[in-house]
Amino acid sequence: MFTPGGGAVYAPPSPNPTAPPAYGNVPGYEGFMGGGAGGYIPPPAPLHPVPTPDAQPEQIDWTIPSITEEAAQAAFLEFAGNNCCWSKAPAKDGVITKMEAFNTYRYRLETFTESRITEWQTEAFTGQTVDVGLQPAPPPWSIQVQTPALFKDHEENIKVPNTSSVKGCHICQETGKTRCDTCSGSGKKHCHRCDGSGKRFQEDCEDCNGTGREHCTDCSGDGLHNCETCDGRRQVLMFINLKVTWKNNLEDYLAQQSSGMQIENLTSVSGKKLFHDTQYMVYPVFGFPDPNLSQASERMVREHQSKFSQSARIHQQQHAIELIPITKVSYKWKGDTHFFYVFGNESKVSADDYPATCCCVVM
Repeated sequence: MFTPGGGAVYAPPSPNPTAPPAYGNVPGYEGFMGGGAGGYIPPPAPLHPVPTPDAQPEQIDWTIPSITEEAAQAAFLEFAGNNCCWSKAPAKDGVITKMEAFNTYRYRLETFTESRITEWQTEAFTGQTVDVGLQPAPPPWSIQVQTPALFKDHEENIKVPNTSSVKGCHICQETGKTRCDTCSGSGKKHCHRCDGSGKRFQEDCEDCNGTGREHCTDCSGDGLHNCETCDGRRQVLMFINLKVTWKNNLEDYLAQQSSGMQIENLTSVSGKKLFHDTQYMVYPVFGFPDPNLSQASERMVREHQSKFSQSARIHQQQHAIELIPITKVSYKWKGDTHFFYVFGNESKVSADDYPATCCCVVM
């Protein structure tokens, strides 16, 4: 902008410029960078052949050991002893009359995938290598990336070789400056001492001299900031960024249990791993005593392999069955029948109807 006298006056750019960057046309990426937005890249053909039924694992013995009366009695005694005001008599002298197993099973399927998307990105130009057009840019899935630890979420961003070029900064319109948001470019902001009124105790506010506005400390009164996109350098390096995402897609199925124990108790214990298998593509579990779990495995494996093979590259799958043992123990004490539960690898006990919960003597 120019004054009538011919002198140039700096006009700060609008806070939200709409002019897009000048996206280049990179050979080999035309189908992935339409409109400059980039996008999802379909995965290549599978690295390994899809498994065939001939290679299914052998039938597994699903026999589940039961807790003994001695182990249940010991856990009950320890439980009673941990409650200082409880008498140990029911746990010590009670006679076990019945033990019922209500084991709960958790089936977990994990599918470890890799997906790739491309997008234009910019960073301040500080003399980096400009290589666009020197050689053909490598296709997205041919770029070598080290696979991280399996079944752990991870993400990497890679600057695609031979796609970097220098452009004028579209955010500050090549001025190196953007308007201060705090003061809207005026260099003055709302006075917090007088809340913008200009008065304190019927006198002019000392901080703003009665104007209601004070010096903007965010921009030192200039009304402008260095452009964050180009770091005030007026130019940016534009390149195609390849974002590689490894994701562990996890799904659980918990078999129903009818013991009557509160399900919340199970969150504090661990279970016993009955089965674990890791392959490129796993097979559904078959022959499990609970047919509902076998059906859930078949459904989940089928859905995972169908869903994720379309949107990502499957690197590995693993599945496991965990047993959370629950035993309901009925016992008699002083002629009455009571019960308690022993559950988890830790043999924790739950006994809501313990018959002697107070043995303290008040003197």
